Amino acid sequence: MERVKISVLSGKGGTGKTTVSVNLAKTLKESFYVDCDVEEPNGYLFLNPEIEYEKDVNVLIPEIDYDKCTLCGECVKACRFGAMTKLIKKILVFDHLCHSCGACYEICPYNAIREVPKKIGTIRKGKVDALDFIDGRLNYGEATGVPILREINKMIRDAAKPVIVDSPPGTSCSVIHSIEDSDFCILVTEPTPYGLHDLDLAAQLVKEMKMPMGIVINKAGERDELIEEYAQKEGIRVLAKIPFKRELAQAYSTGKLLIEVDEEIKNIFERLAKDVLELIEK
Repeated sequence: MERVKISVLSGKGGTGKTTVSVNLAKTLKESFYVDCDVEEPNGYLFLNPEIEYEKDVNVLIPEIDYDKCTLCGECVKACRFGAMTKLIKKILVFDHLCHSCGACYEICPYNAIREVPKKIGTIRKGKVDALDFIDGRLNYGEATGVPILREINKMIRDAAKPVIVDSPPGTSCSVIHSIEDSDFCILVTEPTPYGLHDLDLAAQLVKEMKMPMGIVINKAGERDELIEEYAQKEGIRVLAKIPFKRELAQAYSTGKLLIEVDEEIKNIFERLAKDVLELIEK
């Protein structure tokens, strides 16, 4: 099967993105699961991959050479992110605010700034059966995981199988970088007013990026019409409903794949995989 990119997202955390992502990836068998929730990756808990490769992700931050620095302050003026400030006898660099844009380095009239690497996180690559696995992990205290996501996107660009992206929650820059170039987006929601509110945020983002999408209702039950009415109004197809069952919650809490413990759920994900691939072909 050729490479297609299917991104799973939602407007908030705890809705069921990872549940849908790992079970869909496992249903497709020969696929590529990519955990882009770099602040809290947890797909590995359900897939248990054998890690074969790990790499550091570094960014460049400024370092001042005080043999050359005249404290002119041009670098401080150039920094749009407040990552530098001028004191009486030195330039103070707040590396956790630095976006590695290089403006300070370029503008310094005395060549008093050099850029040095700083590790912000790691990327792991592994395998479980015929499923390839990648996840990224951002170090504690770092401002953004976007550089990690850029590296991950390079690694999956030439994948020769379907790529399932487990995106970060919300609608931030990290989400945009994780779902870019997707062939299809699956929006996971739950049938509550809060779930509907955040579903709309995610749907408007995907519309802005001009990508096709469908909805999966997690913890489906008596209030599904809340989501169905919205989907009909917005012209978005409801692809699947995952019923609310106590035994499913128990299985999830112990790191089990739902398709391996419930036949109904297995059938739901088989239909979901089939429908999404058909929609992409069309």
